[in-house]
Amino acid sequence: MNTKLTALQLLAVSFMLFAMFLGAGNIIFSPIVGQQAGSNAWVPMFGFLITGVGLVLLAIIALAMAGGRVETLAERVHPRFSFYFCILLFLTLGPFYVIPRTTSVVYEISIRPNLSMINMEANVILFVFSFLFITITAILSLNPNKFVDRLGKVITPIFSILLLIIVIKSIITPMGVIQQPQPAYIEGAFLKGFTEGYLTMDVLAAFVFGGVFMKTLKGLGVVNPKQTARIFIKSGFITVVGLSLLHISLAWLGATSIEAIGILDNGGVVLAEASRYLLGNTGLLMIGTIVILTGLTTNIACLSAAAEFFERVCPKISYKNWICMHACLGLIVTNFGLNQILNMATPVLFFLYPMAITLIVLALMNNWFKGYQPVYIGSMIGAGSIAIMDAIKQTGLVTENILNDFFSFLPLFSNGGGWILPAFIGGVVGFLFSIYSRTDKRKYNLKGKAI
Repeated sequence: MNTKLTALQLLAVSFMLFAMFLGAGNIIFSPIVGQQAGSNAWVPMFGFLITGVGLVLLAIIALAMAGGRVETLAERVHPRFSFYFCILLFLTLGPFYVIPRTTSVVYEISIRPNLSMINMEANVILFVFSFLFITITAILSLNPNKFVDRLGKVITPIFSILLLIIVIKSIITPMGVIQQPQPAYIEGAFLKGFTEGYLTMDVLAAFVFGGVFMKTLKGLGVVNPKQTARIFIKSGFITVVGLSLLHISLAWLGATSIEAIGILDNGGVVLAEASRYLLGNTGLLMIGTIVILTGLTTNIACLSAAAEFFERVCPKISYKNWICMHACLGLIVTNFGLNQILNMATPVLFFLYPMAITLIVLALMNNWFKGYQPVYIGSMIGAGSIAIMDAIKQTGLVTENILNDFFSFLPLFSNGGGWILPAFIGGVVGFLFSIYSRTDKRKYNLKGKAI
């Protein structure tokens, strides 16, 4: 029997979805953009909000139309592509990046500022903290059906109120005037912000959280596919409005903080020091509480989603055992430190994001090109081939200027947007092949079913 959600239940599941996206790792990027872009911040923030927020809604809509599972959406390209893409996606969103990043951010903001009070080596403290934090995450992840009560009704309202207090204080009594932009944000500021939005991983997270969200709705008695899709999209709208307000507020916090705390290279430190300046030790305690709560929400969501996916791929290993294995891997990676984690993950994100964006756009435009599979294949080849070059550029294995010069014929390549034209050309070639080829072509309807 299908259950219709009440207005309060809809709000609760929307808060749950918002909480999953609003992780401690996400709130460190907008303050840095605000600090470094200064008076020019509105330009990169527009690009940042496209990838960090706008595409999230489009991803949710595309995923809702595909039944809530990213595997189904990616199979429009090819089942083998779907398998490898999803493996890399869930490992990145789970133990290899998001869980370590989130845990490290919580450590940097909540624990590190107080290290002088603890008579232990910093690396030992990091290990002890990360062990305890990830263990708590794993325990809370064992029963994902409790997500609505834990996230939507309790944790989200608490950290929203605390964060609102800090932001309002920064507006009433600004820390200083907004400064001139740093060199990196004088030219190409829009695309700089656009690619900075990759680091939030929210578009990729939308793919991952879809399964958890659908499972939660099923636990509430919502089993009708159309109703499930409508609830997912409604919750998505509420989520992106909240994320937009959050990132704009944090960018303001960063932009006005330079006179008070100087230019810093870590968004977590910017938040901690700005909170300390605005509200003293109380502010530091508040921001520490916020990042702990947001860190738990993101870690629980990502760990649960990754374990659920790998249980589907390999059902011989139970959900509980996948939770334990991914938690252990996340603990190991966490202890490399935040900067090293970000450096290791950036090439992977620059590889995944163009393909994810291409997949979203194609899914939304599916009926325009009659759902021909060659269009999906051609676009993905175009986007993926240049995404590999972007990833290599981020590793530093090849000098950035050499790659930029070699691919200078591609518009926006030096700014991280070189994949857009090849993706478009690949799609056009795939469409023409589908129209003029006499061989049978596989088609997909709007819901992703082969026709």
